[in-house]
Amino acid sequence: MSNIIYIGYDFKVSPLQPGTEILIAELGYAGFESFVENESGVTAYIQKEEWHKDILEHIQILDSDEFEITYQFNEIEQTNWNAEWEKKFNPIIVDDLVTVRAPFHDVPDTKYDLVIEPKMSFGTGHHETTHMMIQHILKNDFNGKSVLDMGCGTGVLAILAEKCGASKLDAIDIDNWCYLNSLENVERNNCHHISVYEGDAKLLEGKTYDIIIANINRNILLSDISTYAKCLTKNGSLFLSGFYEDDIPTIEAECNQHSLTLTDKLQRNNWVALMFNN
Repeated sequence: MSNIIYIGYDFKVSPLQPGTEILIAELGYAGFESFVENESGVTAYIQKEEWHKDILEHIQILDSDEFEITYQFNEIEQTNWNAEWEKKFNPIIVDDLVTVRAPFHDVPDTKYDLVIEPKMSFGTGHHETTHMMIQHILKNDFNGKSVLDMGCGTGVLAILAEKCGASKLDAIDIDNWCYLNSLENVERNNCHHISVYEGDAKLLEGKTYDIIIANINRNILLSDISTYAKCLTKNGSLFLSGFYEDDIPTIEAECNQHSLTLTDKLQRNNWVALMFNN
């Protein structure tokens, strides 16, 4: 992998939100595969072999009058990329109980120590949605439960769920890099009850879970909630995040259509994480 070269774009975005989130979504469709958010915007990375000079031509937010976005870009060799992320990835602590850290950070004094090497995957705990999903796991009983982590990213939520007592877990992501990264992180955290799969909701046919965690995005969730509902055991719990407070009525209405009732809500900035029960 040492010969892989990335192009890194440093974007300065004003106003920061929702500008940064919109920009990340559009860049993802254009082929950018990892993002590091910061105080002024986001740094986005794409493999040089996937890059072309018109890569930003269809990024609509760059032409919007509602946002002021400037950028610069340069080549970053893979060896330097690792150093870049190490400089920017700091450990996080959630509710004084969970630490999410990289292998090179000091061992913390918290109940749960999650060692995650995210590389190009989403799910370090820094984003509001992952942070809130961690809080939901801490607040609820996972002991002996069967769990699905849908859109698992780094596998961090499945890993915490096992450490909280879950007995059988599936972690699924449609992205190959996330699939491989989750396998690495499951092994790194000495987890023995997590099966990792590459794919989408089609893999869920005939499967049942006591708890389903889905931190994806609004449109995918709306498409897949009916499938999640079919997979939930009686008195099961569905945790959803990856969307804004304004999206709650739409998400809740779809869940209600499938006999799922909203029972808890967490919010950080404008992001939310909801708990539903059947």
